[in-house]
Amino acid sequence: MDEGDDALAAEFDRHRPNLLRAAYRLTARPADAEDAVQEAWRRLMRLAEAHKARIGDLGAWLTTVVGHICLDHMRSAAVRRESYVGPWLPEPVVGEVDGQARDPLDVVVDHEDLRFAALPVLHELTPEQRLAFVLHDGFDTPFAEIADVLGCTAATARQHASRGRRAMTTAGPPPRIPMPEQQRVPGEFLAAVSARDVAAVARVLHPRAARPRRQRRQGTHRAAPGGRRRQGLPVRRRPGGEVRGRPAQRHAPGTGQR
Repeated sequence: MDEGDDALAAEFDRHRPNLLRAAYRLTARPADAEDAVQEAWRRLMRLAEAHKARIGDLGAWLTTVVGHICLDHMRSAAVRRESYVGPWLPEPVVGEVDGQARDPLDVVVDHEDLRFAALPVLHELTPEQRLAFVLHDGFDTPFAEIADVLGCTAATARQHASRGRRAMTTAGPPPRIPMPEQQRVPGEFLAAVSARDVAAVARVLHPRAARPRRQRRQGTHRAAPGGRRRQGLPVRRRPGGEVRGRPAQRHAPGTGQR
């Protein structure tokens, strides 16, 4: 890089923490946030020199570009989560990302312990609401620039931010699990695994996952081929007649022989 690019890289590094913070609030994954910021840098470097010279506020320009990149990611991620089974949780950040911009969650969360709990609520917003809320409330991005990212009017962008803010402020914190319950579940899980009790493991992970044995219809239960072997349980051969002219096998608990 020449001296001009070196100066541009130094200025980019000054904005990088705020860009990472914005991207993480939008994508909920540190790796995706890093990718978005790196892509913004690549787009900046691909600009012609004349275009670079016309950028009056590099921080605002980069925030808008990161918003574009994250919006595409959010829309594709929203489609993927439609088929996801179970509660969705964001990935935590190891350590804090330094930056001058205030965290948009400060608007609705006044206790550090609730900050991570608020992230799933943030990511239940539509991509448009999330982007408008995060960029405006957290990074002071004008609604006119947000509208350019979303491809809508400034009034619509303002409405997206308002709806996102309202959803965040009306959502209550998740219920706290009592400490005895937190300690009981891991203990039961480890005991079930140690005993190789598959049904008990299933009950710990999901109380309705394993039906009581008495509810099964006798004579109709059939184990999948190799099922006991996959569970790590010993099997042995029992006389079982013939199937297609060959000795049949019945698998049952035993000494590890078939």
